[in-house]
Amino acid sequence: MAENPSHSNIDIESTESSWSNLRYQSGFGNNFSSEAKPGALPGDQNNPLLCPYGLYAEQISGTPFTAPRRLNQRSWLYRIKPSVTHEPFHPRSPPHHRLVGDFNTSTSSTTPTQLRWKPADAPDSPTDFVDGLYSVCGAGSSFLRHGFAIHMYTANKSMDGAFCNADGDFLIVPQEGRLWITTECGKLQVSPGEIIVLPQGFRFSINLPDGPSRGYVAEIFGTHFQLPDLGPIGANGLAGERDFLSPIAWFEDRIHPGYTIVQKFGGELFTAKQDFSPFNVVAWHGNYVPYKFDLNKFCPFNTVLIDHGDPSINTVLTAPTDKPGVALLDFVIFPPRWLVAEHTFRPPYYHRNCMSEFMGLIYGQYEAKADGFLPGGASLHSCMTPHGPDTKTYEATIAHGEDAGPSRIRGTMAFMFESSLIPRVCQWSLESPHLDPDYYQCWIGLKSHFSCNETDAPIKGNSVLRV
Repeated sequence: MAENPSHSNIDIESTESSWSNLRYQSGFGNNFSSEAKPGALPGDQNNPLLCPYGLYAEQISGTPFTAPRRLNQRSWLYRIKPSVTHEPFHPRSPPHHRLVGDFNTSTSSTTPTQLRWKPADAPDSPTDFVDGLYSVCGAGSSFLRHGFAIHMYTANKSMDGAFCNADGDFLIVPQEGRLWITTECGKLQVSPGEIIVLPQGFRFSINLPDGPSRGYVAEIFGTHFQLPDLGPIGANGLAGERDFLSPIAWFEDRIHPGYTIVQKFGGELFTAKQDFSPFNVVAWHGNYVPYKFDLNKFCPFNTVLIDHGDPSINTVLTAPTDKPGVALLDFVIFPPRWLVAEHTFRPPYYHRNCMSEFMGLIYGQYEAKADGFLPGGASLHSCMTPHGPDTKTYEATIAHGEDAGPSRIRGTMAFMFESSLIPRVCQWSLESPHLDPDYYQCWIGLKSHFSCNETDAPIKGNSVLRV
């Protein structure tokens, strides 16, 4: 059981040292227990008549009560006042016009064209995470509990209230600027190169200690992320369970007149007022909890002789569908690693995929795009839209010939949100000044290297490969 009495009953605006010295609980999908005051957790039952210290018991359920035990996710929170103690919700004014929870012909468009966006600039006026969040593309519906949305955010101001997403889980990938995130379960510091998953329904607040911040967000409706099966890889590798970190209990006990809760519901924002902080949970236990992961702790696997592994080998988290092997959304990374394959074109191969791929770049340079794909930018290659290395990458690779030798990819971290659903693109993303209208030209320079001369054909053993 984790205890952290030093974080009890202190102001939410903590110092740099208190955030950098945060302690966490380790493990993925664990049933955790944590209390900020010793003895705050009931010992023998979840919902006693009188909880220790006069606390209220409140359950938060991330799955239906009757979900199979191995899939069931819920936590019990022991709080100073229950979260129901607030005024009625009202539509937020002014409304947020760039969030979508239901992707249809009235909210978004379809296009098979390859799309790429340049990094967005920091806002000109004070903008927090909620106001700086905007949908780029997605599929399905939060109302039907199936689908996903991909958002991006740019912010330069810490939040004054709390945000709650009733539509689905948020997977946040900060690209610039640290995030100090306070949740009902405790605090987490998330830096570029790390990710955080904030499950559906949890209230949270984001502070920006470094000033302007930007990044990417994947949202999934009706399911939760899990670790991919390892299959023939064996028992170890990729993202290790112990490297996922969840917070320990921390609480704030003070009157806070006019505190605002912003709730995202069906892609729209609503607000409610209350007179206390929502971060008043003194103790909690369960397996439904926010968590973070350092991408540098990912253990990649790779080709050691010939050919190029499929990007699925780099899956960190997956949100599966009912169809085996088909993901609603995969989170895949392209981390630093060695390239050693012989007689092989080593950058990612040219490809048409039944899945749709949204890519982002946290830092460095992506191995398949020598120019134009910048940190903080993004690209979208939808179902069966061809894509692959640009002209400069292709020509530079084949110029090395068979003498390339082993090489190490350093100083880069790219990622991909991959889905079996076909995304619809929001109109403001298609009209964005950051949309790169010349993206297609990165492939226009690809020329034919075909030759009919047998002397120019590759040799395999004693045979000439013929067309």
